[in-house]
Amino acid sequence: MHLGLRLLFGFFVVTGIAAWFVLRVFVAEIRPSARDVTEDVLIDSANLLAEQAAPDLRAMPAGGTLEGTRFAQSVAAYAARPIDAQIWGLRKQTLDFRVYVTDAAGRVVFDSGPRPELGADYSRWRDVARTLRGEYGARATRVVPSDDSSSVMYVAAPVTDGDRVLGVLTIAKPQSTVHRFIERAERKVMAAGAWLLVLSLAVGVAVTLWTVHSVRRLRRYAQQASEGERLPVPALPGELGELAQAMGEMRDRLDGRHEVEQTMRALTHELKSPLTAIGAAAELLHDDLPRADRERFAGQIGEQVQRLRAMVERLLELSKLESLRAPEHPVELSLAALLRAQLQAQSASLAQRGLVVRWLADEPATVRGDAERLSLAISNLLANALAFAPEGSALEVAVRRQANDVHLELRDHGPGVPDYALPQLGRRFFSLPRPSDGGKGNGLGLAIAAQVAALHGGRLVFEPEQPGLRVRFVLPAA
Repeated sequence: MHLGLRLLFGFFVVTGIAAWFVLRVFVAEIRPSARDVTEDVLIDSANLLAEQAAPDLRAMPAGGTLEGTRFAQSVAAYAARPIDAQIWGLRKQTLDFRVYVTDAAGRVVFDSGPRPELGADYSRWRDVARTLRGEYGARATRVVPSDDSSSVMYVAAPVTDGDRVLGVLTIAKPQSTVHRFIERAERKVMAAGAWLLVLSLAVGVAVTLWTVHSVRRLRRYAQQASEGERLPVPALPGELGELAQAMGEMRDRLDGRHEVEQTMRALTHELKSPLTAIGAAAELLHDDLPRADRERFAGQIGEQVQRLRAMVERLLELSKLESLRAPEHPVELSLAALLRAQLQAQSASLAQRGLVVRWLADEPATVRGDAERLSLAISNLLANALAFAPEGSALEVAVRRQANDVHLELRDHGPGVPDYALPQLGRRFFSLPRPSDGGKGNGLGLAIAAQVAALHGGRLVFEPEQPGLRVRFVLPAA
């Protein structure tokens, strides 16, 4: 199962269980809460009416009733009152209180119900019995035993004369009159719960998609890093961002370690040849040799020492370039002018090999950069072209403005570069045999040029030609 589906399933289960419990608690609490509120109102009403009934019950003769008394007339007038009230969208059109009064023996002396039970003995009913004992009296009785909504709530209050209990007044209210309010509240709670669940799921989907997207970005970065691609660390928030930064640092350390190992192996290989030549020539110089041979061997030692010195200087320069994050002394300058200066500096080498410089384009284009570093890069590119250009051939150069970049191009007409070697060009200690003598360089010249281009926000591009190789030194235009 994919990560996104697992996260969404887990979120759905947790949210669904939580919503079920919350809704169950709300719905389960609505009915008891409604009954509690109804009972509270009935207590207040019963005690109020008990005070109203006290004078008439006090004046009632033994064995009599409250029929025709002021209290009875008031209750009858209450029952006859017209009512049409809107209660939060529900209409109330009936008055639902039933009021009955018993004397101190529990005999009914007044009943406002549709079938009055005057004279009935209610002394055993819970509401009357408990109130006569001085306790709180209340009961709930179902009209239909199997239907909870048919329940009627009875709340009693004592009718007193000082400390003497004259009787009990009970108010009854059918629960069916408040049932519709309970049902509406339950519907609203369920609807709100459904919307809450939908909203929670929407949030869960959004969080899941965001998490999966972030994890996939992190995975793609890790895969590309494992393939050797140099990409910026993805900007992710929170712990994923910290993980991405840690992965970037780990990649840099591993890359640095791998690069150091490769450099050390390549450097060891490069040092073997000149050191072997120096060692052999030095051993021969210990022998008694003719003057010409001694001078030849001494010259070989000097040549190899010079080769080693040049390699060390280039390594130091490359290391310094790699430690920089931006050009040290950036100014606006002309690449064409820098190229002309380097061609002039190497005019003797060009003339010695009979090379002709052919300008294909010389457009006025400026870049912003370090003149010394750019001159070094162009010098190395020219040296590489000179090493592979056949004697008497043409060296094509151009400076062009293309969109937002400036292209400096050099093309020789040498043997070119095999397809397998093109991706390796610009890496330190990678080189191909020179056509003139079969010797190989150390590849540091092109590595320096590539590093200078990267330092200035540009790139070094190699394009095979027939014959030869075209090198594009591309920098952002100023």
